[in-house]
Parts: sequence; structure tokens; C-alpha cells
Amino acid sequence: MRRVVVGVTGTAGNLAALHRAAAEARVRGADLWAVLAWQPPGGELGSRNGLGPHALAQCRGAAVERLREVLETAFGAVKPGVTLEGFTVRGTPGAALVDVARDPEDLLVVGTGSRAPLRRLVRPSVARHCFAHAACPVLVVPPSPLQAELDAVHRRNFWRMPLDPRELAQ
Repeated sequence: MRRVVVGVTGTAGNLAALHRAAAEARVRGADLWAVLAWQPPGGELGSRNGLGPHALAQCRGAAVERLREVLETAFGAVKPGVTLEGFTVRGTPGAALVDVARDPEDLLVVGTGSRAPLRRLVRPSVARHCFAHAACPVLVVPPSPLQAELDAVHRRNFWRMPLDPRELAQ
């Protein structure tokens, strides 16, 4: 079976990856598999120390709802033109995507994600993990030009001090 597997995060930048994956699936005559990876609060180690089955079921339910919302936002009433399957997978995003896209005939599509310096230290790059471990081709989709510009404005404004309106009068 030919599949295009795409990671789902729900961010604005991820919409470009979803739309590109749908276009690739149409061109290849493949099914589109949207995968949202989730972890319990505190990660896997934290879940071993006290989360019961009811709490884990709630976490999974929240992930399923998030996936539904993201796909509705991305495609709305206009369907992608291919068979679309949505999956939630418990685990880290990189490992979950590599596990789902294990067939060499698959295509794995991921977005570039946020690469702010602090985030690089805290969270490893999903795209790099996929490049290193995937058994199939990996397509990394940059954000739309508008999203890239909005991110740049946000970065510039993040480090600036709040503007004092009295300074404008001088």
C-alpha cells in the first residue's frame, strides 16, 4: 500500500505540511495518513508514577479531539481529494512517525517546526530524527512565507522592552 504519512501538531506552520502532504498523496495516488503523537503529562516516565488508566484515556481522548480539530481546520468542507486516515500514537513525535512510516514505499512529510534557540535545547528536531531513522523518503516542508514572516516579527518583538507611551510624546 502506498501512503503519505504526515505529522500533525496543530500549529499554523504545520498547515503547510498538511497541504503539501495532501498534494503529494494526490500526485502519487496514495492514501494520506495524518499522525498526531501524544504523551501523558510528565512524559512516559511521569505516567509510570501515578497516572491511572482513566487519566491516560482522557489524554488519548484529548489527542483524538485535537487531531479532529486540526484536520477540520486544514481541510474543512473541502476534502483533500484522497483517502484520509487520522491516527493518534502514544510516544514522541519523531519515533511515532518513523514507526508508522516504516514501508520504503511510504513518503513521510514533516514541517520544520519552531527552531528557536531555547527550544532546540529542550526538544530535539523531529525532522532530524526522521531523516536519521526513517526507512522511507522524508520531505521537510518549510512554513508558508506569511507564517515565516510572522515568526520573525514575533522573535524580534520577544526580546524588546515594552514601549513606554510617554517616550512617544518627547
